[in-house]
Amino acid sequence: MADRHEDLLVAVGLRKSYDVDAAPVRALRGADLAVQAGELVAVTGPSGSGKSTLLNIVAGLERPDEGSVRLLGRDLVDASETELARIRRRHLGIVFQFFNLLDGMTAVENVALAALAGGASRRAAVERAHELLDLLGLLGRASALPPSLSGGERQRLAIARALANDPDLLLADEPTGALDSESGAEVLEVLTRLHTAGRTLVVVTHSPEVAAAATRVVAMRDGEVVR
Repeated sequence: MADRHEDLLVAVGLRKSYDVDAAPVRALRGADLAVQAGELVAVTGPSGSGKSTLLNIVAGLERPDEGSVRLLGRDLVDASETELARIRRRHLGIVFQFFNLLDGMTAVENVALAALAGGASRRAAVERAHELLDLLGLLGRASALPPSLSGGERQRLAIARALANDPDLLLADEPTGALDSESGAEVLEVLTRLHTAGRTLVVVTHSPEVAAAATRVVAMRDGEVVR
């Protein structure tokens, strides 16, 4: 794990285009991003500014057309798919706007499955899952299926799953975007508590409340970082 104030993530000159209706759309136009260990960085900007594309690339879920990404000194752009999967399991936690939970598995099983994928034994994975559910106020819902949970509970469950392998960097794409104001405030409280405990987070958001809680705000427009 990187020491506090060392660069944990460095992305330089990221460019990415997509073909939409046979016409190229430039999602990123040379975006740069550096994140130090211990930061809570909010990435803001209007819809279509490239925020989610930037997050997907630094998460290793997409590859840029040009540019470089290094996480803890590891090159993500030239890594094989197998290497990328291993890096994501060991070093990254990803939280999606619409949860991406397995609806047929209980809360504890959703978290334990992530720990199992990271190499934990079944017993250790279940213990880790219960520990995280307790941390996020969901221990009493351990046997519940995701469809029976509220939106805020599902997002807290998604955060617990993202923490299953004690990642160096937690990435969140609009984590309060699908929630009402009360549930959004609960999730923001969880994120700030994790940051206070020493976690490094990058959060893509439209929320002024989330941006206000960040240690640094990165503003994007038209595929570029403008502030």
